[in-house]
Amino acid sequence: MADTTDNTVTGEASSVPRKSSWRYIGPGIVVAATGVGAGDLVATLIAGSNFGYTLLWAAVIGCLVKISLAEAAGRWHLSTGRTLFDGWASLGRWTTWFFAAYVVIWGFVYGAAAMSSSALPLQALFPDVMDLEWWGIACGLVGLVFVWFNKYEVFEKVMTVLVGVMFVVTVYLAIRVAPNLADAFAGLLPVLPDEKDSILNTLGLIGGVGGTITLAAYGYWVNAKGWTDTGWMKVMRLDNRVAYITTGIFVIAMLFVGAELLHSANVAIASGDKGLLQLSDILEDEYGPATAKFFLIGFFATSFTSLIGVWHGVSLMFADFVARFRGQGEQRGAEVASGARERSWPFRAYLLWLTFPPIVLLFQGEPFRLIILYGVLGAAFLPFLAGTLIWLLNSTRTPREWRNGPVSNAMLAIAGLLFLVLCVKQIWDQPWSEFF
Repeated sequence: MADTTDNTVTGEASSVPRKSSWRYIGPGIVVAATGVGAGDLVATLIAGSNFGYTLLWAAVIGCLVKISLAEAAGRWHLSTGRTLFDGWASLGRWTTWFFAAYVVIWGFVYGAAAMSSSALPLQALFPDVMDLEWWGIACGLVGLVFVWFNKYEVFEKVMTVLVGVMFVVTVYLAIRVAPNLADAFAGLLPVLPDEKDSILNTLGLIGGVGGTITLAAYGYWVNAKGWTDTGWMKVMRLDNRVAYITTGIFVIAMLFVGAELLHSANVAIASGDKGLLQLSDILEDEYGPATAKFFLIGFFATSFTSLIGVWHGVSLMFADFVARFRGQGEQRGAEVASGARERSWPFRAYLLWLTFPPIVLLFQGEPFRLIILYGVLGAAFLPFLAGTLIWLLNSTRTPREWRNGPVSNAMLAIAGLLFLVLCVKQIWDQPWSEFF
């Protein structure tokens, strides 16, 4: 059987490659770019600032955990020919209601967060052009227009370029701060910091490496690439490994920066995206304005890839959800591969939902009760994903050859327990007394 490229470019039915090859890589780059946002870089930077290299092992484990989740999502799509939401729907109506609540509330708040995060480095680079809110609106509108008018293949190419920018900037910074390699290798030993709440801090770092709902979107991007059957399984697994090796490089590089630039000088930065602006100021003091501006360009690439990645991937999922909800029968990956989902009205309606209603939050602040619900639903999604993948991939819904083996089950179970602990902590920490 001849080697071939994917059918998103040729428009023809996909044929199976003889072997996995680097030239097929694509969805993994997209999921890595989308999953690693400014918040992930700040969390890793703060871990390096607080604990030096001690939690380097936790960042590596975080990548391994996410590899297992994304691989399972991709394996479901390829082995069954059905989409992940179709699998969820087969487990009962409760999955539909959970997803509906999640995708509406999460999308509303995330839209504002993504626009604001993309706007921060632009305002820092061009402070006299316009206010932060208007930069945020501009980023949202650019993302909307780009995803609306382009199909997956163009989207993937642009994401690849932006990932290249992220990669060059983060690796450059890691080299510039001259990491202590002996301490870094020692950080691969699983040792907990000798501080209060060190276990929860460690679990938070593991769980925070590289994506939430984007892990579920990976299977949709696999289909959009033109991979719709088990002949692409080896390619998908290589692609997935590339995704989280790339993610690992990003977070390890930022941990190096935190350990060398902040920990050694006992400098603390704020959590959230504004912590990266503080880092820009520190870089300017240490290495000059050129390095600071270079970092801000990487900061923008990191934030904007997350924005357009969610605009595309979660809109695909929402379009699939609406098709199933309207009783259009079993949802097939071939529908995603054909580009029909990207042209559908639910896809574009969710794009509008992510872009326009959140603009209100940019000007009025984030409503308190909505933020609590957003936090709870967001924390619950990854336990939901891990648990349902275990269920689906050990049942007769999946062909026997492609069901979970012991290693897959163990990794998904570890992921599920990890995210369940973090979910309970997130719910526990919410100020519920002020909610009612």
